[in-house]
Amino acid sequence: MYGRERRRDTPSDPAALRAGLTPGQLKALETLEQFKWTLKFVRRPMFLDPVPVVFDRTGERWAVLEPDGSLNESPGFKLRD
Repeated sequence: MYGRERRRDTPSDPAALRAGLTPGQLKALETLEQFKWTLKFVRRPMFLDPVPVVFDRTGERWAVLEPDGSLNESPGFKLRD
């Protein structure tokens, strides 16, 4: 099954994306959404904390919401095109 897409469809329920996020991440996300940033997906690596990924209104900039609510624009991984 090589080359097969592993990603699932993005949950249509925003609560499903927010599940497991820390209070700091949720508070930061609420503030970011006022500036038209969007929570697009959450990486859920096995045995690790969820990694929420947010995009700006243009979709050109993205960042990871750290557990304390800070933004990390250089998280050490790249997104696929």
